Order: sequence, then structure tokens, then C-alpha cells
Amino acid sequence: MAVTIKTHREIDLMRESCKILARVHEELGQAIKPGISTLYIDQLGEKLIRDMGCVPNFLHYNGYPASICVSVNDEVVHGIPKADRILQEGDIVSLDCGLIYKGYHSDAARTHGVGQISPEAQKLIDETKQSFYEGIKWAKAGNHLHDISNSIDRYISQFGYGIVHDLVGHGIGTSLHEDPEVPNFRQKRRGIKLRAGMTLAIEPMINMGHGEVEWLDDDWTVVTEDGSLSAHYENTILITDGEPEILTLI
Repeated sequence: MAVTIKTHREIDLMRESCKILARVHEELGQAIKPGISTLYIDQLGEKLIRDMGCVPNFLHYNGYPASICVSVNDEVVHGIPKADRILQEGDIVSLDCGLIYKGYHSDAARTHGVGQISPEAQKLIDETKQSFYEGIKWAKAGNHLHDISNSIDRYISQFGYGIVHDLVGHGIGTSLHEDPEVPNFRQKRRGIKLRAGMTLAIEPMINMGHGEVEWLDDDWTVVTEDGSLSAHYENTILITDGEPEILTLI
């Protein structure tokens, strides 16, 4: 495993990449409403990224055909935007995207309610987001990688939700996916020791039902096996000697 430690210059470039992505997410979130297509979200996202002088890093990544992963309701991740997939009142929609700024990647995801959503759906979104914050309490130099994983699991398990095991977070830098993998579920081993200068994309994917998933025939879209709702929350963070820095927040 080759985990990169970023230099001060690299950290500055990643900060800028992530700051731009945070602005993209802010504008996409404001655009979410009943009646728009998932393709519209993708087109808007790509325009925002390119207008800010960056390149969408998801587009054509391992063959993925869009810039924004738009996943609705029981779709966990990697939903492919379509003109005929129209958001309806009460849906929840996860937007996962990233960009490249001067050779450095950023990655973040948010789940939004479409119009008025059920209290149960809102709770799933809120607790998924909170599980990220519970995890990064341990994201400090000197702690171990799986302290993050175990904290996410410990928090989510009290609600009876399912944690997706087939997909995990990851390191990030000059590549979208770098070492190490960052599981969102309890691990038997402690994992590597965290060091200042590591940059990680931590991304709990939480299902209202159990954690099992399956892939659709398009070979991309991951859905919950039981048809339950799924939420996703992700930020790129920087490990420091003190509290972690969340790079993809405005």
C-alpha cells in the first residue's frame, strides 16, 4: 500500500480543488426540485465545473458516461443521468461528483430531499451525514485508519440501518482513487497509522434496510437489494496533527 503524504504546495492545490467542488455542490443543491430530470442535473454540474476552469473527473472514468452521479431513492451510487428520469415530490437524490484543478482531484457527495419528504427519509439523510462527523472525530495523526470505520459503524448501528460493505471511501490526490481504502464498517484490525498530510475521501453509504446491494444491467448503478432508500454523504478531508480539515465545505 502506497499512501501519499501531500506537500504544502499539494495541500494548497487540493484546498482550491475542493473549495471549487463545494461551490458546485452548493449550486446543484439549490437546483433540486420536483420536475427536473437527472440529465439536467448532470448538464448543470458539468457546466459549473468547466466554467470554474476545471475538468469533471467522473466523466469517462472507467467508462462512466456522465459528470455527476445522480442516484434516486433505492439507488446507492453511480446512477446514470437520463432525460426521462424525472425527480418527483418526496424522492431523495444523491449527487456524487468531483473535479480536477491543476492536476489535483476532489470528491464529495450529498443527499437531498426533493420537495417535501417523509420524516423517515429525512432521518436517514441526517444520520448518514452525522455518521461522517462521528467518523472523522478519529481522523487525526497518530490514530489508526479503522478507528474512523469503527466509529461510523458504532453510530449507525443504533438506528438499525444497513451499512454498504461493497463500496468504501479512499485516498485521493493526483488520482481520484488512491490508497488506502476507507471502510464504513467495523474492522478487526486497526489499519494503518494516520499521518499529517494524508487526504482521504470518507463517504458513508447507508441503507434504510439491510446493507446488501446489487448492480443493474448498465453495470454502473448500484441499488439496495431490498428496495429500501439509501443516503450518501462524502467529503474530502486532510489529516493534520490536530483536528481534520474538511476541504469540500464552503
